Amino acid sequence: MAPNKPAYDPELAVVLDAFPAGDITPESIPALRKMQNDAANLEITLSGNEPFTHQEKTFRGPNGPVTISLFYPKDKATTPRPAIYHMHSGGMICGNRFTFFKDPLRWAKAAGAVAITVEYRLAPENPFPAGLNDCYAGLQYVAEHAAELGLDADRLMVSGQSAGANLAAAVAIMARDRKGPKLCGMLLDCGMYDDRGKTASINQYVKDGTWTRGSNETAWTAILGSQVGKANVDPLAAVARQTDLGDLAPAYISVGSAEGFRDENVELAKKIWAAGGQAEVHVWPGGYHCFDMLAPDAAISKACIQAKVAWAKKTLSEPLSKL
Repeated sequence: MAPNKPAYDPELAVVLDAFPAGDITPESIPALRKMQNDAANLEITLSGNEPFTHQEKTFRGPNGPVTISLFYPKDKATTPRPAIYHMHSGGMICGNRFTFFKDPLRWAKAAGAVAITVEYRLAPENPFPAGLNDCYAGLQYVAEHAAELGLDADRLMVSGQSAGANLAAAVAIMARDRKGPKLCGMLLDCGMYDDRGKTASINQYVKDGTWTRGSNETAWTAILGSQVGKANVDPLAAVARQTDLGDLAPAYISVGSAEGFRDENVELAKKIWAAGGQAEVHVWPGGYHCFDMLAPDAAISKACIQAKVAWAKKTLSEPLSKL
């Protein structure tokens, strides 16, 4: 018998009907990467008269060269700008630094911020902790070179979507434990935090939606190998395993009610609250994974997009020292 579960929003369901069905398998990863890379590049990111200029920086990280893209508002700045440091989606097995990056550009446009995105190494060729090391190295580079990059180091926010949200949260934990860089916020969108596959929601959406339970298992196995689901997994690899989420920057957590990651996102917020932190949580009724990116014209998607814009603008409006 199929489990009871929240229904999809009717507007979103129409778009989902056209989405390719089935699980991602190890064999399908190369084709998926090609599809996502064809759909996300610099030219596409700047299309539609986006009011940004682009710079690229490459530097040495723990596992080799790391590249970041920086998108600067075209209007002239008289003071250092706040910055958004973003980690893309794709299950840590696909995607690139331009994947769905028009979303962070919206936040940057509203806040007068520089939007930065990192090209991190993908699994299974580069299992944990390679991708995370790239992301943290990028954050360090941005903070250490803030003055020459025209950035306000007191208004530096991390963000991530899906697997990128897991990376963003892990980077924030590393920054806390390693005494820097300082962060003013974490925008965590439909995060993929738990390799164990035990929540109610991941077992409600087994074969449907835009990210199935089988796709999740493929991704986590690529990231963790034979350790997936076992007790000794590093909590930085799967943030749902963290026991201490205290002393982190304020978080914004967004997720759909009709997706496999719903429960691990809500649980993350509960852990932040239990540790005395701040987390603003939005569970969007009938939303599937990445619904607002895939069906941006739906009413619920527009509300979700605007809520993220508002939070980012508010969070980046004042230096860390005044928060």
